[in-house]
Amino acid sequence: MVAIGTVFLYGCSGKNAQKAEPAVESVTTPVTEIVNQLTEQEKADGWILLFDGKTTNGWRGAHKEAFPEHGWSVNNEQLIVHKSDGSESTNGGDIVTNGNYSTFELSVDFKITEGANSGIKYFVTEKEKQKGSAYGLEFQILDDAKHPDAKLYTTYPGSRTLSSLYDMKKSEKVHFNGVGEWNTALIKVFPNNHVEHWLNGVKVLEYERRSAEFKELVKHSKYAAPAYNEDGLFGEAKEGHILLQDHGDEVAFRNIKIKELK
Repeated sequence: MVAIGTVFLYGCSGKNAQKAEPAVESVTTPVTEIVNQLTEQEKADGWILLFDGKTTNGWRGAHKEAFPEHGWSVNNEQLIVHKSDGSESTNGGDIVTNGNYSTFELSVDFKITEGANSGIKYFVTEKEKQKGSAYGLEFQILDDAKHPDAKLYTTYPGSRTLSSLYDMKKSEKVHFNGVGEWNTALIKVFPNNHVEHWLNGVKVLEYERRSAEFKELVKHSKYAAPAYNEDGLFGEAKEGHILLQDHGDEVAFRNIKIKELK
């Protein structure tokens, strides 16, 4: 029989017991989390950082030439949209990448506060009138338990919940790490128009952009309204900016990186 813990050795007579030397406890060195950096393998695979953790370089306000003067900040290597009144794009406003992208993998870490609402949009062209949030396909960011938007929809129940294709398709098998914890959104747009949403390493939905099914999703969503289609069919642009949404709630972003696909 093997004893676990401190071991005692006895002679045959049971006398003069000798206590073994106690085991030396191992010391764990704290691991410093490295963020907003690419590994050598990621660099070799073609990933580039969209946020350096220190500046707002590479970003500007939607429909603007410069980064918003208020409503956003960089703090502790995080890009943070500030809390305001919960309205859509009325404080600092949305921000977009300087560059346009057509086929890509986009990875974004996000951390929400209680009751928060935000989103990651793609194929944002800024061709619409300059009012409210800029148009684009959206990976929804939401506190489903506390924000009323989780129960709202135009046609498809649940299509405004976390990681859904906003108002068009509900996400499934959602693994949320929780409010105040980091979560990772991954959006994949392939050259054949196949699109996937992933959350924390799990694929939560997929669809074919520009397909008949996609057109039906648009037709029965809020994006069927003429305003969303005045400068081309909604969601069918050849390329567009990546957007982080100001919806009046505090949300932090980091490790924003993209790899273009060919």
